[in-house]
Amino acid sequence: MNRDLAFSPNGRLPAAPGDLPPGAAAPVNRARTAVHHNQLDLASLLRIVREWRWLILAAMVLGLAGGIILTMLTTPLYRAVATLEVNPPQVQVLDKDDSQSQSFQSWDFIATQVGLLQSRAVAERTAQDLNLAANPAVAGTEGSLQDRLARATSVVAGGLNVTMPEEGTLIRYTYTSTDPQLAATIANGVADSFINAGLQRRFESSAYARQFLERQITKTRGDLERSEQSLARYAQAEGIITLSGGGQGSSGSPEAGNSLQGDSLAAINAALAQATARRVAAEGAYRASAASGPGSAVTASTQALRASRAQVEAEYSEKRASLQPDHPEMISLRERIAELNQQIAREGAQASAGVNNTLAAEYRGAAAAERALQARVNSLKGQVLDLRGRSVRYGILQREVDTNRSLYDALLGRYKEIGVAGGIGTSPISIVDRAEPAGSPFKPNLPKNLLAGLALGLIGGLGAAVGLDLLRDTIRTREDMRSKLGLACIGQIPKRQTKGDFVEDLKDPGSLVSEAYSATAAALRFTTEHGAPRVMMVTSTSPAEGKSSSALALAQNFARRGVNVLLIDADLRKPAFRAANDEIGLTKLLTNEEELLGHVAPTQFDNLSLLPCGTLPPNPADLLATARFGMIIEEALQHFQMVLVDSPPVMGLADAPLIAHTCRNVLFVVESARTRTRQAAEALNNLEASGAHLLGGLLTKASEANGNYSYYNYRYGELADKRERIALIPHHQEG
Repeated sequence: MNRDLAFSPNGRLPAAPGDLPPGAAAPVNRARTAVHHNQLDLASLLRIVREWRWLILAAMVLGLAGGIILTMLTTPLYRAVATLEVNPPQVQVLDKDDSQSQSFQSWDFIATQVGLLQSRAVAERTAQDLNLAANPAVAGTEGSLQDRLARATSVVAGGLNVTMPEEGTLIRYTYTSTDPQLAATIANGVADSFINAGLQRRFESSAYARQFLERQITKTRGDLERSEQSLARYAQAEGIITLSGGGQGSSGSPEAGNSLQGDSLAAINAALAQATARRVAAEGAYRASAASGPGSAVTASTQALRASRAQVEAEYSEKRASLQPDHPEMISLRERIAELNQQIAREGAQASAGVNNTLAAEYRGAAAAERALQARVNSLKGQVLDLRGRSVRYGILQREVDTNRSLYDALLGRYKEIGVAGGIGTSPISIVDRAEPAGSPFKPNLPKNLLAGLALGLIGGLGAAVGLDLLRDTIRTREDMRSKLGLACIGQIPKRQTKGDFVEDLKDPGSLVSEAYSATAAALRFTTEHGAPRVMMVTSTSPAEGKSSSALALAQNFARRGVNVLLIDADLRKPAFRAANDEIGLTKLLTNEEELLGHVAPTQFDNLSLLPCGTLPPNPADLLATARFGMIIEEALQHFQMVLVDSPPVMGLADAPLIAHTCRNVLFVVESARTRTRQAAEALNNLEASGAHLLGGLLTKASEANGNYSYYNYRYGELADKRERIALIPHHQEG
């Protein structure tokens, strides 16, 4: 006996957890919801590409056609390229005479030049310089001259494209036009107009600076003249006289030494010091002569002469502060001093005997001169102190004069600098490469357009394919059944590629369909702890998903392994299997108490029997809802090792839940790429609500794109002996 299935000692399939007695209560499973895991992973994307490859290819062809049409309809455009060099101004960081001085270049200057190059002012100047307003191809012929100039300016600005340099000082810009010669002309005209505009701005800024400085110099000159006049009037009113080359003190007032009183005080103070020295010397000589005796006395005449000389010398010293040495009065005083010196010398020679008298006279003369000079010094001190008090206002006026003079000198110097350097000079912009007429248009670019069209077509096709695939939302693969329905996929049946008889494929153990159902039958052995369930219902969401064919194939597969199988056609609305005798069948059994074996028909397959539907009843759900159906299943289990029930679809009918409540074990059939996820989930909810135990899902009519069936073709060799193939029953119809 075939050992694919385990048998109990009595020859029947062992009881499994799912083999509950018909009609017994079973736990109701929790309702499930459709789990939409529309994850676009690589495997899903490859599957979508395979399924929708013709749509994607059509979109790519449309993209290529669009690229060609776009190329043919696009007006050829020519691009002229020009390059400018920017020389930013250098700014001295240290003194220009310092050998360590450095300079830096401002990047903002280059950015400013790029902005100026793109300005409308440069475009308008270019249009004026090139007289584009008179060119009908640029400005047209309608409107006034000002309107045409505005249109030409817009054309120049619209075709200009300036590129900001990432490094260096080279500015590269392009101009685009439908005429290559015009593009080069305008590109070169922009460069020339840009340089000329820069030079004009520099000249205008210098002229404005000169005008501003002229106004400021005129104003400052008036302020300086008024301040000088105020200073002169105050000095005259207060009698303040300063000598040439005189300066100011820290307070801004005239220094005492630079005024007449100050100079006189300094001169007399010096003469006082000399007189004091002479008096001290004369006093010493006199006292020494007196100490030596009467012969050392000085005569009266000598003393008088010495006093006269001292007085004359004092007068000379006093007047020397205000009179020049060559003044007649000064010359007269010197002559008198010289004459007195001669007289003193003669008297000294004559009165050598009266030395003491002479020394005394000299001492008295020196003392008198000292006292006179001291009195004059005291008088000048008062005058100098009074001068200092009156010089405070003078210092304020003097500082105002100095401030206005410094400001006037600075403005005058700056005006002279602008006058020298305010000419046009050299421009910081120079032309490196002038634009040349392009030999071929840069746009349209056929290869680029074709590539873009191909890429857009591919993207559009993939997007449409993914969108349609998501909108369709059907179960296609094992993974879809697990992820979207939460149901284990115990088998996957490939779609038949030929129109041959399905029964013939089942008879050939090496066919793809037969191999797939064999794998499913083997997987059913692991759905319970004790092997395949003895009672199993096969259903689907909607009709024509392959449930009847699957029920027949599984029954034939188990029968081929030596299991005595009964296949019950419980679809009382549209049965798939009919016997020649319509008097027998499930409908009859449900309405009477006849024995099961009297309604069972044999088939062409060994160990496989069929309980057909029989006559179609008017009330299938009412018949299936009675306890009689459960009794029929119990009776079938007494005569057969396995019972497979082919039920109607779940959606829209009450038959399948009623049958599932009785059979308990349900194999759910899903047609690949046809059964919608939400409908399948609702069908599973209905089955679970009836207390059924879901064994798993069976994916039917799967294409090779959704799975790999190469292992089904693995054959040990051709069968040496083939059985005769005959019809299963008189009438057969796939579900």
